[in-house]
Amino acid sequence: MVSAVPAHVWILTIIGLLAIVAFDLIVIARRNHTVTIKDATRWVLFYVGLAGLFAVLLFVFKPGDASGSEFVAGYITEYSLSVDNLFVFVIIMARFAVPSLAQDKVLYIGIVVSMLLRAVFILAGAAAIAAASWVFYFFGAFLVYTAVRLALEGENDETDFQENAVIRGLRKILPLQHDYDGAKLATRNPAGKRMFTPLVIVISAIGMANVIFALDSIPAIFGLTQDAYVVLTANAFALMGLRQLYFLIGGLLERVIYLNVGLSVILAFIGVKLIIEALHGSHIDDIGAIHLPHIGIATSLGFIAGTLLVTTVASLIKTGYDRRRVEAEVD
Repeated sequence: MVSAVPAHVWILTIIGLLAIVAFDLIVIARRNHTVTIKDATRWVLFYVGLAGLFAVLLFVFKPGDASGSEFVAGYITEYSLSVDNLFVFVIIMARFAVPSLAQDKVLYIGIVVSMLLRAVFILAGAAAIAAASWVFYFFGAFLVYTAVRLALEGENDETDFQENAVIRGLRKILPLQHDYDGAKLATRNPAGKRMFTPLVIVISAIGMANVIFALDSIPAIFGLTQDAYVVLTANAFALMGLRQLYFLIGGLLERVIYLNVGLSVILAFIGVKLIIEALHGSHIDDIGAIHLPHIGIATSLGFIAGTLLVTTVASLIKTGYDRRRVEAEVD
């Protein structure tokens, strides 16, 4: 089933999401200062509150349906996986030396572009699942592979971002100048020729990074729900709050040193869950003496939340211990 949501609900939801995006653009256009911690905190709470309100509406208008729980689990999963994107965003901003005042605009455009591209991936994924149940095997195996690779990679570093062929191609075909002009995407050089600023390349890099991360996050959420409506809205709300989260916890990311471990465990869990569901769909309920359990959405949500809690607490304890040890050595 791709989605049981009526067409008019789809239309109203898309209009609502577009209105939020437009409102965000108005706020950015009127802001004439660098985003502060206070600004970021307020907007993170606003977007998390919107996601919470949307979840409540699903629970109220679809009672007895799993959509509300699936949205909460999907949102938490997508938001958690998106936090890993922030490491790459920090690297991109530093590597291109993006002016502080322009960073908000760059993230906004890059994330909106990636939202549109992700929508295409989500609809394609939903159609593939509806057409063939074997897609579950592929998604599950891919998530387990991604989990192992993520666990072995260790901490995030500058190798997480490399300019791809698209970015290199843009450098060759676009009339680019070397210097920034505030938050402008285009300007005129001393000779009067219209030129693009490096912000165009930065926006492209942000958008491409988001799409690449979608290659594992979208199969992950399809492991929690096959409803395209829930998948799309969970992705949209997670991405809309990502920009503000960048300004709020950008400096704290280095303290969550076990993030990759936690995310790899979550991806592996969802991958195994998908494979088990595919086996159930093939009427295979036992492998030898091992009975294949049904993993419900409540179990999935509890596992995801518990893993993130343990990951965060363990990271803070480890970084706190390391900091005290360094301070003791200095003294």
